[in-house]
Amino acid sequence: MNEAVSHAVVPRTLTEQTCFEVREALAGRRRGPRAMLTFAGPAVVASIAYMDPGNFATNIQAGAGYGYTLLWVVAVANLVAMLFQSLSAKLGLVTGRNLAQLCGASLPRRYVLVMWGMSEIAAMATDLAEFVGAAIGMSLLLHLPMLASMLVTAAVTYGLLQFERKGFRPLELVIAALVGVIGLSYLAELVIAPVHWPAVLLHTFTPSVPDRNALTISVGIIGATVMPHVLFLHSGLTQNRVTPRNDRERAKLLRFSNIEVIAALGVAGLVNMAMVIMASSAFHQGHPEIATIETAWRTLTPLLGSAAAGLFLAALIASGVSSSVVGTMAGQMIMQGFVGFRIPVSVRRLVTMAPAFAVVAWGVDVTNALVVSQVVLSIALPVPMIALVWFTSRSELMGAYRNRRVTTIAAVTGTVAVLALNIVLLVQLARVSL
Repeated sequence: MNEAVSHAVVPRTLTEQTCFEVREALAGRRRGPRAMLTFAGPAVVASIAYMDPGNFATNIQAGAGYGYTLLWVVAVANLVAMLFQSLSAKLGLVTGRNLAQLCGASLPRRYVLVMWGMSEIAAMATDLAEFVGAAIGMSLLLHLPMLASMLVTAAVTYGLLQFERKGFRPLELVIAALVGVIGLSYLAELVIAPVHWPAVLLHTFTPSVPDRNALTISVGIIGATVMPHVLFLHSGLTQNRVTPRNDRERAKLLRFSNIEVIAALGVAGLVNMAMVIMASSAFHQGHPEIATIETAWRTLTPLLGSAAAGLFLAALIASGVSSSVVGTMAGQMIMQGFVGFRIPVSVRRLVTMAPAFAVVAWGVDVTNALVVSQVVLSIALPVPMIALVWFTSRSELMGAYRNRRVTTIAAVTGTVAVLALNIVLLVQLARVSL
């Protein structure tokens, strides 16, 4: 189909309209902020995983227990996330394949199976945090037993997943709306909470880990911030949107993708910092022992008023529902890429929800379960990080778009830092258990 014919085609759906507008922008017929917005979507969807209920749990514990001290961990983790999400997006745009597909096609079968197993465990740990977090919010809002609220959450997330049948754009817009709810809620929280901004600025740029528990929370923050499943997902989201027809279009797509990653994950990073700041401002002086989402919500009303507590719940529910949807999408992509088959969405939801129902049925403290799930994610994180660095550094795969030396050094440094933190954490856990 030539350019003139394609220009005359009238799009009928939101997804078709988006593809049409992207083509127009790539051809230079659309310019300005509105044209840039047509490229937005993949990084916005990925960003929701950086604001999931696991972040609520670790950030509440960080702020309540250590004040503003661990803000620097959130800032560094977000910078690492930006780097690796941009690599994931680049991999999909340049190769036309996602990270799981490349792993499945390039690595020995035994390594592929091990990586797939670790990725599925990470997906379940992710869904535990996301699903349980949304259910906690539903339970507190609707005054339902936890198991009943989990069923409500399951129905809502399954309903949202049906938007994907209409193409990528409707679901992107739904996720973007929920990101807006989270961001606006925490912006309002910062207006309500008494924040000591000089201390915020100091601890954002001053590294400090006061004790072993702070180290555990720091690793949990990294696990909650740099998410293994979205490193796989982002490469597929860019891959499945619009295929560049030449190097000029590919370069444009990469440029817009990097801008979107910085913007979307910048918002996610600010939201995470706002979570720590709010918890520190509200709880650190008088209630440093607060470590659960439920206690935090109940304590907010007498401390900051019912509006703050309501905004907290709105952000938590939006976070849990949307990130659970994104986690399911990532799980499907991981399975299909590694082992070449996919299962119905309903089956995938049932499998990944099982650990969450088990945790609640056994009476496990759900906030502690959320923090532990983030530590599991941090331990699984080096697998996709190493794979991304390796694939995006290969000239035979990436051609002129292979990583520059400074990018490779930064990516390797981030991966080694995560590995080192994991080793320190495992040594500490071993000492505690002996």
